[in-house]
Amino acid sequence: MKVQSAAFLRTTLPLGIDMVGEYDSGRYHSIWLPDHMVSFWPDSIWTPEFTDLAVSSPSPHRHLDGMAVSAAAAVLTRNTPLATTVVDTVRRHPSLLAQSALTISHLSKGRFILGLGSGELENTVPYGFDFARPVARLEEAIRVIKLLWHADGPVDFEGDFFHLHHARMDTELYDGKAPPIWLGAAGPRMLGITGREADGWWPAGSWTPEDYAAKLRVILDAGDAAGRDMSHFTPAITQMALIGEPDEIDEMLRAPMVKSIVLMITAKDLAQFGHKHPMGPDWRGIMDFDPVKLSREAMLRFCDAMDPQAIRDILPVGTPKEVALKIKGFADAGMRVYKLMEYGAMGGTKFAATSAAKVRETEDEVARLVEG
Repeated sequence: MKVQSAAFLRTTLPLGIDMVGEYDSGRYHSIWLPDHMVSFWPDSIWTPEFTDLAVSSPSPHRHLDGMAVSAAAAVLTRNTPLATTVVDTVRRHPSLLAQSALTISHLSKGRFILGLGSGELENTVPYGFDFARPVARLEEAIRVIKLLWHADGPVDFEGDFFHLHHARMDTELYDGKAPPIWLGAAGPRMLGITGREADGWWPAGSWTPEDYAAKLRVILDAGDAAGRDMSHFTPAITQMALIGEPDEIDEMLRAPMVKSIVLMITAKDLAQFGHKHPMGPDWRGIMDFDPVKLSREAMLRFCDAMDPQAIRDILPVGTPKEVALKIKGFADAGMRVYKLMEYGAMGGTKFAATSAAKVRETEDEVARLVEG
């Protein structure tokens, strides 16, 4: 079976876009670019008191526009597809998403993948965006995007969120092909939309191969029911992990920024592994997380209450060979493209310095496992 790793191009300062040449070498299936206003790391502990990463970067939120950086990467590469992971449909009107995606598709000569999601609290609510009914908004936005891409002449549309009156988008598709759409999805409704509308998938919280396989089956069944050919559908995953030797892992797990990974995970998901969430039984992970509002005192209480075993239980943690074996489990469940987000690097600069090499070693081991 064909299983490939993806590259991750940061859209924060310092940008590091000079890495795209290496990413375009043929090693990677695609290059993934995030799109955020705010990161997941709490401001109150992004200080030298808690992490030496704060010495080299004054803020964890120095984000650039993911679509703009994708356009720059498009003209600096020649071979590898580019994907946004992911752009929400709250901050951008679908007509702008449709136009921007076509623009990057032309710049990249057909290599752009429009990765979409329903949005997250920290990127929307602080800026005055309406975050009500995000899934319904996403579904309608996809309808508008596809309508504009494929309509022959002016179009009208009356929806719950968006309205078009004699709108037109006469820019032709590059080589006659619309950009693929991939979705970040986890819940049943989002999985159904993915099957009916998307060409690829990132799970937003799928912590075991068994869960991944079950969610993928929902997607494929929804696509089949809609009469789509799902043979070209791409199941992917962005997998958080900690990679290192046992003593390194122990030290990483004592770091407040590494403990903060649990803030991204729902109480429901954590409970499946036998752990209580320090933020309470109703915590919805990234749907509730506003890193600007969490005080120093709140984070100290969180770090004191957070059991590091929860991270060991829910994420791939260990040496490159141990982590690769867990990624192989997802490949056996149907995953075909993956990116390891090695969050041990959040343990401090000494771990950040070796993180990329550990990821490459793990990727090589995954390749040996799936090709063996």
